[in-house]
Amino acid sequence: MAPPTAGGRSTDNDAATVPVPHPTRAFGFSPAGWLAIAAVAGPVAMALLLVSWRHQLDTGDDALFLVVVIVAVASSGRRLAAAIAALVSALAFDFFLTLPYYSFRITNRDDLITELLLLVVGLAVGQLAARGRLHRHLAIESRDEVVLLHSLTELASSGEEPRVVIDTALAELQQLLFLRDCHFTRRDPGRIAARITPQGDLTLGDETWPTQDLGLPTRKVDLPVRGNGWLLGHFLLTPTPGRPVPHHRLLVAVAVADQVGTALATDESELPVFDREGRVLTFDPSDDPMHTPYG
Repeated sequence: MAPPTAGGRSTDNDAATVPVPHPTRAFGFSPAGWLAIAAVAGPVAMALLLVSWRHQLDTGDDALFLVVVIVAVASSGRRLAAAIAALVSALAFDFFLTLPYYSFRITNRDDLITELLLLVVGLAVGQLAARGRLHRHLAIESRDEVVLLHSLTELASSGEEPRVVIDTALAELQQLLFLRDCHFTRRDPGRIAARITPQGDLTLGDETWPTQDLGLPTRKVDLPVRGNGWLLGHFLLTPTPGRPVPHHRLLVAVAVADQVGTALATDESELPVFDREGRVLTFDPSDDPMHTPYG
């Protein structure tokens, strides 16, 4: 497939492939692999280190040292790694630091309670760390979306030619919605079942499609471009199959299309307007927007 032209423009025969970055590997292991190793080896190493201090420290102190290891693993924000570290810590505590030693039997009731608390605390820390990581990710994503929309708004309000605004919007939509391809047309795109509404919902026929779970459906999705109440064009989107798209990203995509519509509506002397049947319309800003083609 041919790559998109500058600014994200493409034709119906072009497709843009979004590169997927691969994590850097060290000694044949990905970062997730190293984290899994740390989740297993870290608690065992700490328990072995504490073996020589078994008669100076009580089991409660040993458990606190193991909690430090769990917190270190959980700081990655990976819930599964933290859960593994918590489970291995509990087993290592049982095997190396409680009587009878080097056995998974526990004869002391207090040691059993300490082991269970170690496991519960480890799982709780992992859950909190995972939630914190998710919130950081959402905050960064929201910031990037604001920056993206602001750059397009500035471009549209600075009086740039509509083609420049459209090219910028194409590139931003492709990044925002994880698209394989995206292009803009002023004409009626024909029968496209999937459409993004002004409310940021994606409708497939008469049904609302759950994009946050299933991604964008079908081979083409229509994102209408509106300006001053007129339907001025369409962004035709080619999704990446199975890639989830949150609702708030669809809302940003609608705002991007509206910025393009604003740029087109202020330059109607240069760009003709077509209705859904491909007929050229005469644009008059004094017309009642309630009686425009975008009803």
